[in-house]
Amino acid sequence: MSVAIYNFSAGPAMLPAPVLEKAREEMLSLRGIGMSVMEISHRSGDFEAVLASARDGLRNALDLPDNYDVLFLQGGATMQFSMVPMNLLQGRSADYITTGAWGKKALAEAAKFGSVNEIFSSADSGFRNVPTQDELRFSHNAAYVHYTSNETIDGVEFPYDLDAGGIPIVCDASSNILSRPFDMEKYALIYAGAQKNIGPSGVTVVIIRKDLLENIPNGLPTLLDYRSYADAYSMPNTPNTWGIYLVGLVCEWLAEQGGTNAMAARNKAKAKLLYDTIDSSDGFYRCHAEPYARSVMNVTFRLPSEELENDFCDEAERAGLSGLRGHRSVGGIRASIYNAMPIEGVEALVGFMADFAAKR
Repeated sequence: MSVAIYNFSAGPAMLPAPVLEKAREEMLSLRGIGMSVMEISHRSGDFEAVLASARDGLRNALDLPDNYDVLFLQGGATMQFSMVPMNLLQGRSADYITTGAWGKKALAEAAKFGSVNEIFSSADSGFRNVPTQDELRFSHNAAYVHYTSNETIDGVEFPYDLDAGGIPIVCDASSNILSRPFDMEKYALIYAGAQKNIGPSGVTVVIIRKDLLENIPNGLPTLLDYRSYADAYSMPNTPNTWGIYLVGLVCEWLAEQGGTNAMAARNKAKAKLLYDTIDSSDGFYRCHAEPYARSVMNVTFRLPSEELENDFCDEAERAGLSGLRGHRSVGGIRASIYNAMPIEGVEALVGFMADFAAKR
């Protein structure tokens, strides 16, 4: 499957070409059964196999210990901003680390359900950095600590797995899950919208340590209670059958690529190529994030003027480089280079950048 357009959008993002080809082959007949995965009952044995493939694929990709559950939900990461405090706050307080727009939104939602402490914010610096481990001071009685491992809008990423000294860690890993290995045993709960590295939009993955399920308060709405998904094999209601099927295919593709270790090396090489181009442009291109916090997944930068940025995006689109316009809240340029973005796409982008700068 040839790539006519390189999609640098922050999400929904590129899917691996072999995954799309396989899905096309099975669109009308899943594994030869004569029906599409979108037509069969989610209670059938055929779909149970699809669900198991996606669940086991994620377990293997993340090297997940047995005391963790993999749940498939809907509502995106945004719904998790509410579900996490509803299930885990339990009348106590929680610590929140804010390094971008999504962490800020998670904090605001959690405050609707109880006491939250913002123990770090990089808002004053324009969300250009993340804290070092030594900068963080956790509340001794916190029910959990929440942070966003990679902020897509500002392009900042934690270069380490957080350690909160035994306090349960909750992480929004929507935009860098599967891009590198995670030390999963440091986390109590990880959630992620699928539309970056896992699969298509419409699926949300929650990875939760099983002991947390034992302390969830009774009386929550059924579809906002993690136990409902754990007890019903992620199917307290009809799940996104097509999306979960694609998650399974993405996990198969990832394993064929060598898993998250191989993907991390590939992603670092792509990011280095792009950041080196920015840093060697004599200031024509300027990174938003501080070097320590630069995201491997979302490279954000500016040009000398908004007019040039608009010209850049318009000309790039005509050159087959799509989705480079920065988030509407901050402007600028954003190149999202998730797992499915091949090195050829980044090479095409840096070639375009060199030509664009030379002409100006």
